Amino acid sequence: MSAREAKYEAQKIAFAPFYFQATLALKELGVLESIAQHRAGIGLNALKESTGLSLYGLKILLEAGLVSNLIEQDAHQKYSLTIVGQFIRSDRMTEVNMNFTKDVCYEGLAHFKESIIEGKPEGLKVFGNWPTVYEGLSQLPEKVKKSWFEFDHFYSDDAFPFAMDLVFKEPVKQLFDIGGNTGKWAKACCRYNNSVRIKILDLPGQLAVAQQNISVESFAERVSYHEIDLLDASQAIPKGADTVWMSQFLDCFGTDEILSILQRIYAAIDEHAFVYILEPFWNNQRFPASRFCLVGTSMYFTCIANGNSKMYHTDEMEQMTVDTGFELVDSFELIGDSYHTLLKLRKKM
Repeated sequence: MSAREAKYEAQKIAFAPFYFQATLALKELGVLESIAQHRAGIGLNALKESTGLSLYGLKILLEAGLVSNLIEQDAHQKYSLTIVGQFIRSDRMTEVNMNFTKDVCYEGLAHFKESIIEGKPEGLKVFGNWPTVYEGLSQLPEKVKKSWFEFDHFYSDDAFPFAMDLVFKEPVKQLFDIGGNTGKWAKACCRYNNSVRIKILDLPGQLAVAQQNISVESFAERVSYHEIDLLDASQAIPKGADTVWMSQFLDCFGTDEILSILQRIYAAIDEHAFVYILEPFWNNQRFPASRFCLVGTSMYFTCIANGNSKMYHTDEMEQMTVDTGFELVDSFELIGDSYHTLLKLRKKM
């Protein structure tokens, strides 16, 4: 990269918030959609008529789109979408990430440096005075909550069918879903296997949501609930599981907290039980975009979620399992069409 190219890259970072907001406006004000409806391109006046925007506002947005490679203009001054613009307009992953950034993170990111210094999610205070986002999750504004859950589920749901095939290769009678959230994994397991019993372990607010979602299902009696704050090291994990499942859960904790959770799981199970950890490790990704997004997600954890967790490297997580007495039985990398690795553990014999 030349010095000129490097300087341009630096300016992209310097002006990134402006272009993020301009891109949101291009999408939400219907400019990208209006352009997309005209494969041969559309002129400025026709865009003004279709969007209802002033010429001034439209020019500001179009120029931002041109220099950020969302829009291109032909020799007849007609605008059309680039491939990047098409992804911004209609790609589900991009939509989920942008809504998450806009609704959950944007305002709080102003406190990112404080969060690094203090080791606390200082950006969370824009929503409320909770120590972590998880205590306040059920109380977040509906739009914020919607974007949070869509982001959370987008990066796990695709892995579930493949993960169940792997988990249920072993006999599973009583599965503990630690950090069960809205109950999606529990519901999927009950549909997959008509005899498995699930116990969801989570905070009261999350359990209330999960119970509401599952109560209408025919298998509701096979799901039970256990309130627990896993940040409190004195709260033991109950015994009785032959299978323990954690999906995108341990990345919500710092290393000392993960060690504490794993130690309590170790104490709760016998040598025949299996423990499964499903995580999108940032180092184990097929595509640069996935790696880029996961490292960005670590900054959300720093500033909004809890101040001390991150998207982990595979080696970091595997070392923590070894340090707490487990052995790695198997590792299934990027199962299905997803971003995940599934670690299969048991007590070291």
